[in-house]
Amino acid sequence: MSRKRRVVMFILLPAVMVSAALLYIPAQRKHSPERPLRIDRTPVLRPDYSNTVIPPNIAPLNFLVDEIGSRYYVKICSAQGKPIEVSNRTGRILIPQNQWRRLLTENKNQTLYFDVFVKAKDGRWCLYSTITSKIAGEPIDRFLVYRRMHPTHTQRLGTVALCQRDLESFHESVILDNGYYKGGCLNCHSFCNGRTDKMLMGVRGPKYGTSTLLLENGAVVKIGAKFGYTSWHPSGRLAVFSIDELPMFFHSARNEVRDTIDLNSALACFDLDSRTIKISPKIADKSRLETWPAWSPDGRFLYFCSAPMLWSDPTRFPAALYKKVKYDLVRISYDINNDQWGEVETVIAAADTGRSAAMPKVSPDGRWLLFCLCDYGYFPSWQQNSDFYIIDLQNIQQTGRYSCSRLDINSDQAEAWHTWSSNSRWIVFTSKRDQGVFTRCYISYVDAEGKVHNPLLLPQKDPAFYDICLESHNTPELVTEPIPVAGEKLARAVRGNSQVSVQIPITMATPMGRQIDEYDQPRQ
Repeated sequence: MSRKRRVVMFILLPAVMVSAALLYIPAQRKHSPERPLRIDRTPVLRPDYSNTVIPPNIAPLNFLVDEIGSRYYVKICSAQGKPIEVSNRTGRILIPQNQWRRLLTENKNQTLYFDVFVKAKDGRWCLYSTITSKIAGEPIDRFLVYRRMHPTHTQRLGTVALCQRDLESFHESVILDNGYYKGGCLNCHSFCNGRTDKMLMGVRGPKYGTSTLLLENGAVVKIGAKFGYTSWHPSGRLAVFSIDELPMFFHSARNEVRDTIDLNSALACFDLDSRTIKISPKIADKSRLETWPAWSPDGRFLYFCSAPMLWSDPTRFPAALYKKVKYDLVRISYDINNDQWGEVETVIAAADTGRSAAMPKVSPDGRWLLFCLCDYGYFPSWQQNSDFYIIDLQNIQQTGRYSCSRLDINSDQAEAWHTWSSNSRWIVFTSKRDQGVFTRCYISYVDAEGKVHNPLLLPQKDPAFYDICLESHNTPELVTEPIPVAGEKLARAVRGNSQVSVQIPITMATPMGRQIDEYDQPRQ
């Protein structure tokens, strides 16, 4: 470097340092305001995480303080460790992730306290009543897989994406979206034992047709058949799926105008080793509608929903009958070594409840059976009155009878699409309780006695995320590891000509009638 250049830099460097010093504004000292005016109520927060039980490995619960003020100060603390302090002029509370993780780790099974201070227009600080939450001792599975899509009021879909969220952070990645294969739907993803080494997902579109992708140990196989709602046998050797004809139709006026009906359905088995589909009259009775399969964790029983078919022609919309269809919750034993089915037994009868059962899911420890009840039909997500009920399967051994109880977490909006964590201590479900329009994911703790605690909205990095998000998040599934295959590799399988050809056996159990084109206009 020349002497002249060194002299110029020597002269300019102090000037730059002085300018930087003038631009630097020191952060306000973080300490609790002295002698605040105490307000005898809790502050309004969005989202509201008060009185919840939170996983010790959840991402920070960022929120907005929805109170008028010129400055905001929030102190978050528990029995052990250094408190977290956040202060700003906006009320937008972004909790540092490292401090949050450390505080939760040090305080499992302890109470978490949120003290919120707001500086009023007159310059005086106000302190609201302390907000509390409980930190659970058990973690939630780290990854959540769900669909992200705009609400559909026609059968012409916009963007549909299968996404994966790391619950310990705010990282979300797209596994596959329908832009990769020229539009269509992406649905019915299912995992074996909450792992991603065996996975099925359905795709359908106007250009590449309908198929199912099998992901097995990092390899992708395209199966030339449509799998509906699917449940893996815990052995991983087979999966049971529904065969459905499900046209959409509209109501002229109600909170949720969309509706659908199960015109014709049955359950079928996909054998993983032989790549074949098998049908048994025990789970595909031609006189009944069968859907929503769910295996018990020991693989000895298949739970599903079954209703009598009230019409003789499944190709015509039964306008006078669709509200009369109510599903029983049933189960059937199965011996996988001998491939033998038992007899169907009723768990919860629609005749007793006056309502229709849907979406059964057994906790991985085999203790709890969680399901939905709605007024009619098979699809609770589009029925405002859909509620969660739970059965203690352990009590059956003592009493010899099934009984269910309604969960306290139900709202006045539709509850559906629940998934269990691998330790049976958490459920994630969807609800429209926030705005009545978009489905959002909620997390609830399930204690040893089966009490399901007040849910918390899936946290986002931007606390105003849900105020501006015009997409629904549905069909959540908890998994213990990330999906190893994504994007273009999956898309090449969808677009490719190579596929496993499977045939559904034509038996007396096979659903009758034509398959309705997924791209027909919905019935009005």
